[in-house]
Amino acid sequence: MIDEVKTAKQIIDEMVAEFFGITERMGALHAAKSFQKNKREEYPMTNFPDAKQLFTTVTEDGKSILSIEPYAVPEPKKHEVVVQMEAVPINPSDLGLLTAAANMSTVRSETVDGNPALVADVDPVMQPFFKGRAGKKLAAGNEGAGTVVAAGSSDAAQALMGKVVTIVGGEMYRTHRVMPAMMCVPLPEGAPAKEGASLFVNPMTVQGFLNTMRAEGHEALVHTAAASNLGQMLAKLCLKEGVPLVAIVRSDAQKKILTDIGLTHVIDSSKSDFMEQLIAALAETGATLGFDAIGGGKMASYILTAMEKAAAVRGAEFSVYGSTVNKQVYIYGRLDTGETILGGGLGLYWGVGGWLLTPHLEKAGGERMMEMRMYTVEERNGIFHSDYSSEISLMDMIDPDIAKGYEKKATGEKVLVNPSL
Repeated sequence: MIDEVKTAKQIIDEMVAEFFGITERMGALHAAKSFQKNKREEYPMTNFPDAKQLFTTVTEDGKSILSIEPYAVPEPKKHEVVVQMEAVPINPSDLGLLTAAANMSTVRSETVDGNPALVADVDPVMQPFFKGRAGKKLAAGNEGAGTVVAAGSSDAAQALMGKVVTIVGGEMYRTHRVMPAMMCVPLPEGAPAKEGASLFVNPMTVQGFLNTMRAEGHEALVHTAAASNLGQMLAKLCLKEGVPLVAIVRSDAQKKILTDIGLTHVIDSSKSDFMEQLIAALAETGATLGFDAIGGGKMASYILTAMEKAAAVRGAEFSVYGSTVNKQVYIYGRLDTGETILGGGLGLYWGVGGWLLTPHLEKAGGERMMEMRMYTVEERNGIFHSDYSSEISLMDMIDPDIAKGYEKKATGEKVLVNPSL
């Protein structure tokens, strides 16, 4: 598992570097041009004696540990900056490293190697799944934002001093993050770090969904767990771009979130007429592509079955092999970690696969990624706005009660970490 994590991080680093390398229209490279016109005195390097970072470890003897430890901030090289982290979200993808191994009913506070820590037991049946990372201390946190407080000697790095920037590349749950200047995107003057905290994972994912839809010849989408932070972004993006969207939720409260945004086709999977309503919505919209955040259970099967029945409603010719309408569901999350179960009634022209952001962006290429990133920053307070239920510190992350809260991944309870608190 640890090899997969490292590979994903390397892919992100390579893609982000490519993205910033191909454009001079934004970010630090643009700022460097302004700096050439109004050159300022260089800022001195600064020591950060109280810097801290969070590590996650799964031990050989079956313990899951989150520890807060001192961090010796490296002096930035010529083209690097030091970002004081002020806003780092806890995404479901982050929880894969933070708490996936932990039996949260066993969490407690301990001191590990002299450092404060949150410790939980790993269920013996789960231990083999984490063998690849056993005994390895890992940093976590995919994305975030903060203020540049020290910079290398290059014009591009110096031009970012004092600016609030949004960054991606892992290892964000720390008070300070050293980054190449070209990988920092400044927010507009006066924008707080909170606005830049979640400008990569979810916004780029929902844009990726539409990229996939268009590339594969579909015209409408189905989305599960659709009232999530990501789901609300997808709803707003589809409404703006005129893409029909069928959103699947599991409560009246979640349905209201999306209907208030303006969605028409919001289906509650907890209702007795779920399949009937789903078939009707698919028949009306013509949606033949689904993105499933649930993963386990029968939801993917329900969607494919409903698509097949909707095809008949729309006039598809009868065949013993099913319709010739191409039906596809991509699983991009595992809210249900059980087996994915497919039943009958799907026809024979369908597919179920996995979808992951990093290889999608790699395939899309640097130019398209640049366009997506620019749009994300432009719409940070619109389509891609994120609400947070609470703001916590690094130390709060290892509080047992707080950890149980953010581990639930509950709708409307996205947590923001401010490592500077």
